[in-house]
Amino acid sequence: MTAVPAPIDTVGAFVGPPAVLAVGAATGPLAGRALAVKDLVDVAGTVTGAGNPAFAAGRAPAPAHAPAVARLLAAGATVVGKTVTDELAYSLSGTNVHYGTPTNMAAPGRVPGGSSAGSAAAVAAGLVDLAVATDTGGSIRVPASYCGIVGWRPTHGATPVAGVVPLAPSYDTLGLLARDPAVLLAGAVALLGPGAPDGEVRALWSAGEALAAVAPAVAEAVAAATAALGAALGVPVRTGSVGLDLEAGREAFRVLQGREAWRSHGAWITAARPPLGPGIGPRFAAAAAVTDIDLHAAAPIAAVTRAAIRAATRDGTALVLPSAAGPAPPPGLDHDAHTALRLATLRLTAPAALAGAPAVSLPLAAVEGLPLGVGLVGAPGTDLALVRAAVAATAGTGR
Repeated sequence: MTAVPAPIDTVGAFVGPPAVLAVGAATGPLAGRALAVKDLVDVAGTVTGAGNPAFAAGRAPAPAHAPAVARLLAAGATVVGKTVTDELAYSLSGTNVHYGTPTNMAAPGRVPGGSSAGSAAAVAAGLVDLAVATDTGGSIRVPASYCGIVGWRPTHGATPVAGVVPLAPSYDTLGLLARDPAVLLAGAVALLGPGAPDGEVRALWSAGEALAAVAPAVAEAVAAATAALGAALGVPVRTGSVGLDLEAGREAFRVLQGREAWRSHGAWITAARPPLGPGIGPRFAAAAAVTDIDLHAAAPIAAVTRAAIRAATRDGTALVLPSAAGPAPPPGLDHDAHTALRLATLRLTAPAALAGAPAVSLPLAAVEGLPLGVGLVGAPGTDLALVRAAVAATAGTGR
């Protein structure tokens, strides 16, 4: 096997110069593949900095690989660097005041999306074949959408999150980004391990409330892509309400995620008073203010959302909705515009998180020449069915 070299970072995707950090097995489904790892995930001998220099300064090099990284190494992938993340993974924009904003090669002059910004940028630029990423409230799906690549958020608990800096453990997942869905599938099989449920997507349900929640151009692009996807897979497409209250679900998720985010990092933030970028500091301040009354109000809304998603995804049905509220925006949006975009996108990403459901983002749509992901959400445990659908759709071969 030819050794996998470290790439030359042309897009600012990596934390420091990329270098071969761990060599994969000589044989396996990912042999010869270059792998980037989000700087939220341990790679032995490196410091996991979580996008903040003060956080990194207080940590020793990881003594061992995170189990997810170890599984990918065993499948043959070689780790060629750690990638930039939004601070403590608490953002969807892909900007970082300490390490810079990785370049989105699929949408020049636009942000890459976060928090898995560097992972997505490295994949989109062709620097790596596969990248480890995390998704709590959209941090795989949004950058996949903005960068025109494939992203997979696993069923909650289906892949190991030991050795990963937490944000909100009830919703944190570890998944993958890739250009080639077949490579993503090989990585997903390796991460899920033997005995993972398999299957196929038997029907698509285009969520009417999701299409109504986005701009007409976005809704039209996703609807057209959904029809084409149904034809490629040879499955029926249904359109109509799923029974989701997207606004209420988003707010419930923000409350529940916020309480857990403060539990994860509040003590350190209070003691260290680290410099936090615009948006990150206020977000943690809001998380600190979440009350027990807020939690009690959010819990039943989360339960209703979970039930609606699980009812809609029975019997091999995949729910279809935009992966983000629109294509990648330019950097430097004013506060009001940035907040409005974040909230609009969370309406679309929160339901899968609340349901613990798997999701993939497929680069099947575009608006004004910019990539836009089409998201599939399945029942918990249908990860491989969703990723296989991505392979079939992009290959144009059907099932």
